[in-house]
Amino acid sequence: MAQHKDTTDIQELLFRFMGTDDPMLNMLEWLCGRMMEAEVSCKLGAEKHEQSQERTGYRCGFRTRRLDTRLGTMYLLVPKVRNGGYIPFFVTERKRSEAALIQAVQEAFVQGVSTRKMERLAKSLGIEGISRSQVSEMAKGLNEQVEEFRNRPLTARAYPVLWVDALYEKVRYGGRVVSMAILLVCGVNEEGKREVLAIEPMLEESRESYGQLFEKLKERGLTRPSLIVSDAHKGLVSAIGECFPGAAWQRCKVHFMRNILAHVPQKEKERFAGLLKSIWMTTEPETARQRAQELADGYRKKYPKAIEILEDGLEDSLTFLSFPSLDARKVSSNNMLERLNKEIRRRTRVVGIFPNPESHLRLVTVYLIEYSEDWSITRSYLSEESLKSIDKLAA
Repeated sequence: MAQHKDTTDIQELLFRFMGTDDPMLNMLEWLCGRMMEAEVSCKLGAEKHEQSQERTGYRCGFRTRRLDTRLGTMYLLVPKVRNGGYIPFFVTERKRSEAALIQAVQEAFVQGVSTRKMERLAKSLGIEGISRSQVSEMAKGLNEQVEEFRNRPLTARAYPVLWVDALYEKVRYGGRVVSMAILLVCGVNEEGKREVLAIEPMLEESRESYGQLFEKLKERGLTRPSLIVSDAHKGLVSAIGECFPGAAWQRCKVHFMRNILAHVPQKEKERFAGLLKSIWMTTEPETARQRAQELADGYRKKYPKAIEILEDGLEDSLTFLSFPSLDARKVSSNNMLERLNKEIRRRTRVVGIFPNPESHLRLVTVYLIEYSEDWSITRSYLSEESLKSIDKLAA
């Protein structure tokens, strides 16, 4: 192949680029064009229009290809080759950059950056056409990771303590916007480390939905826990009794207090709440019952409904006192899940209404995967020593 003589005046070329709106991008576009011509000539064994016995193929025009770079978006005229086709080498190498871009978009998605903001950010960097729909498609690449985490086996360890709660968000479903629940189950293993065990979407909280959740956990290898902490939703309590016979149930004292205070006038709530809290600020069940009785005797006539709720649910709210080795602050309420739900809502607030249940589940699960990974390298939530004797106590 004859050597092509380069007659380009570099100085003239530079002055021409400097007179454009984006000289660096235009220089890169020119360089890419020259590299493509050189690569095609080498591939075909001849320059453009050259007569050569070494020629192995022929050009047949050009095709336009958009290329997004860190300098901006440019449109290349890629030479077409009659037989075998041609892809520029720098486009092939760029696949790694595309993968990095996808990972960055996925990370931004998990961190709660809205698709609209990502579109504006891409344009500010000179990258055209990263639309909301494309961001959503990139986010779908997380689905495999989500399903693997949600269905992983739980046969390696026992989980003596579980916390169960539901998180609600607005989701488009069946052509309308509904309030959809994601049922969450967290537990501590025998080492005292927290783990997210279940993330299940449900249209409503019911005995059937919670029963399906627990049965799926058992199929994945979960053995009977010693203590389960939750609110007093009737369907949930019923499902716990059916699926985990013999497990102790702790009614969340925080939810319980809210239920009671709903029947106390606003001006009296603070003082009444202080008296309520004193019931659970003891390690002795008899002391707690005595304080509850004194409160009931003093306010039965003023707030009969509040006292009725207190007396009906008191024993279920004192279950944690039967496990004196455990940290009472952590097993007497669902505060751990409440804090987790608050963080999730901070991420989901930017979405507003999820377009479908799949996107809702994907965002919540990926965020919880991060949390579960953090828990695995932090100190134990409950001490390993405190968990050794609770099976005997539960029995």
